[in-house]
Amino acid sequence: MENNTRSDRKFKRICVFCGSHPGHRKVFSDAAIELGNELISGETIGTVKIVSDMHERKAEMARESEAFIALPGGYGTMEELLEMITWAQLGIHKKPVGLLNVDGYYNSLLTLFDKGVEEGFIKPGARDIVLSAPSANELLTKMEQYTSYHDHVAPQESWQMEKLGDYPTEHKS
Repeated sequence: MENNTRSDRKFKRICVFCGSHPGHRKVFSDAAIELGNELISGETIGTVKIVSDMHERKAEMARESEAFIALPGGYGTMEELLEMITWAQLGIHKKPVGLLNVDGYYNSLLTLFDKGVEEGFIKPGARDIVLSAPSANELLTKMEQYTSYHDHVAPQESWQMEKLGDYPTEHKS
């Protein structure tokens, strides 16, 4: 197998979801460093954009990214991850969504997804939206080989990327 690292990677813009704390074990911060080493190309990375709220933030990340990776994290990481999975299922994007399953951190979540398929809540093809691997190199390789899920719940034209984040900021009752 080829050792694809840094500049020969397919994706140039990957959105990485992660916890705001490193966790209790060094293996988690080591994995973040490993992923960073796989992604850093020597080019300037990142820009600062001011947004008005979380909806606009996630929509902007979705528009600008070519793929999504979740490192181990808490509720915020899970929320952003699940939204990107849902958007893929709905046909809002066709970008790969990967879990860096460091030391089995996401095993329970992956088992839950499998249970959802078994019980008929998740279509078998939709289960393939979520990719996972224990190392950054293996995960990125799987993501580069990803073929998007095509059996959408809603017609793609009803969910346009350009309209994401255009939510009213005030709610009237």
